[in-house]
Amino acid sequence: MVNFRLTWTKDGRQHTSAVSYDETSAAAAKARREAEGATDVEIVRVKPGE
Repeated sequence: MVNFRLTWTKDGRQHTSAVSYDETSAAAAKARREAEGATDVEIVRVKPGE
């Protein structure tokens, strides 16, 4: 199984998601973050359990 996390910048601070997503859920989470005003939102592939 392939897992993904998000990284983004909001209010000048870098953030990383605490949970892992599948690819479809990661894309939806990215859209939510961008709608909330986050910038530099990226989907990052991670190893299971990472």
